[in-house]
Amino acid sequence: MIRGIFIAGNESALSRAIETEAGSRVEQYAAALIPNRLSTAPKNIPQENEKRILLEWNPSSPISARTIVLAAENRLDHIDEAILICSPPSIRSSAAHLPLSDVEIMVNDNIKGWFFLIRELAIVFTNRKRGTLSLVYPDIPSGTGKDDTADILGPSSLASFRSLTQGLLSAAHNEPYITTGFSVSEAGNEQTFASFLFKNIDALDKRSSGKLIKFGKFNLFK
Repeated sequence: MIRGIFIAGNESALSRAIETEAGSRVEQYAAALIPNRLSTAPKNIPQENEKRILLEWNPSSPISARTIVLAAENRLDHIDEAILICSPPSIRSSAAHLPLSDVEIMVNDNIKGWFFLIRELAIVFTNRKRGTLSLVYPDIPSGTGKDDTADILGPSSLASFRSLTQGLLSAAHNEPYITTGFSVSEAGNEQTFASFLFKNIDALDKRSSGKLIKFGKFNLFK
């Protein structure tokens, strides 16, 4: 049976490593990237990847969330594993100078969008009475010095995703599918983490549901 892997999130070193690992395990996987629409950030063009089925996603739209989940199911036949990666971009600005458009974009794309997408995936997994929902986020201090301009929006978006993950993990025992979380506390080791992620997903069963698995220099081989 074909293994249906769906990956969604911000394009980053973390997501690229996870996509590379997915590509080493299946002939094709589906991916939806949060578009970088911020005024202060470079516009990244997604890298070519022959194994990736790239789906266009407007995170601020609940209809778009439903559309990409249906499209992933149609292209893959089914979704067995959904891996959601929250690694929001930084916007360094004082509160008085925050661009209003960037505030709206960050809230819509990097906070609301996750709720819309997770709802649609939960419906699919509940109807199938199976599936794995994995939520991934970095847990790395920003390292901002006292004289640096703070990043207000990025950490706020990440905190929302972290709280959402904790809520889903707490409720996981009530669901017919598996929910697990992964936090990454070490930068620069993304490919090792990606291998760690899939090895843990491969070993998951219903007893594993609701667990937050932490990755860092002290638990590389957990």
